[in-house]
Amino acid sequence: MKIKIMSLFTVVALALALFLTVTAPASPKAPAAASAIPAAIPQPNAEPATPPEPHPEIRESIAALRRAKDHMEHAAHDFGGHRIEAIKATDEAIRQLEICLRFDK
Repeated sequence: MKIKIMSLFTVVALALALFLTVTAPASPKAPAAASAIPAAIPQPNAEPATPPEPHPEIRESIAALRRAKDHMEHAAHDFGGHRIEAIKATDEAIRQLEICLRFDK
């Protein structure tokens, strides 16, 4: 039973690690035409630049933890009470990450 639980958590951890590495945004590259124009010259009809989203990795982690929690909540059985503990730990992890985002502001 413990081996199954540990295997489940290992698979979830590896899936989260792969998800976060695959979905990490690449560095944005400026178009060649825009880089040739000096930034000091105002461009007509130019849209205002939107600032990048702060801490996209943390927001992606929160979303991944919420999906993992949803999967655990709909699991076939309770894994000897460990599923409940895992859900509590996931809730705490989500809470801590949300505190991180609030602290940054």
